[in-house]
Amino acid sequence: MPATPELDRLLSIMARLRDPLRGCPWDLQQDFASIAPYTIEEAYEVADAIDRGDLDDLKDELGDLLLQVVFHAQMAQEQGAFAFADVARAISDKMERRHPHVFAQVQVEGAEDVNSNWEAIKRAERAAKGHTDTSALAGISRGLPEWQRAVKLQARAARVGFDWPGPAPVMDKVREELDEVAAEFARGPVEENQARLQEELGDLLFVCANLARHAKVDVGAALRLANQKFERRFRAMEAQAEAAGQSMGALDLDAQEALWQQAKDAERTG
Repeated sequence: MPATPELDRLLSIMARLRDPLRGCPWDLQQDFASIAPYTIEEAYEVADAIDRGDLDDLKDELGDLLLQVVFHAQMAQEQGAFAFADVARAISDKMERRHPHVFAQVQVEGAEDVNSNWEAIKRAERAAKGHTDTSALAGISRGLPEWQRAVKLQARAARVGFDWPGPAPVMDKVREELDEVAAEFARGPVEENQARLQEELGDLLFVCANLARHAKVDVGAALRLANQKFERRFRAMEAQAEAAGQSMGALDLDAQEALWQQAKDAERTG
């Protein structure tokens, strides 16, 4: 692959950090498993910068994410498995292979044809590697966040016709699952019914993810917006309490709820 001074410098820095004699003690202690959580975290930091529309921050966060790739590649090179160039070569080969309408002579009518070809090529790749799982659900990573895996499972099933015809029956199912959760709470103390509550709450969350899919809403983006809204309003509540010479922890629930409503009203009229 063509080298660039910037990339060469980054690869050299990572190699120096992992040098057994001159490297960084923390970096030398790491392995694939210990670095994996940081890799996931950095991907979310990239998404956050995009959500905020902060391109300067996006540049920095993409650098942090690139460092994760370089870190993993350096550890693999130390084991004689592969190097960064092999990673770049592999993804380049894959992108050319999975875009025959761009790099070969395949004709497509639109994005749906592209998606169909992409999935067919992925199935062929799995078969070539000796994978014998022919299920429509084959190849969905178990390392995904569970909400994302739920949506992928549902989307794959929908491709073979196993899907509700629209959002209305999904909403009916949400109500049904919510009633089942309520029934489990009614059984008695939650400490004595953890297994059933976990199962029923899982069913409810799974159906909610399906409802988001029918709405063509990204579950992760929706949750990020909800988290941002809650944080914004809660911080406003804290500011209101502090301005009145009070602390949130000293207020009863009714007083806190009143502050919450004030924060909501301020947003609507702001």
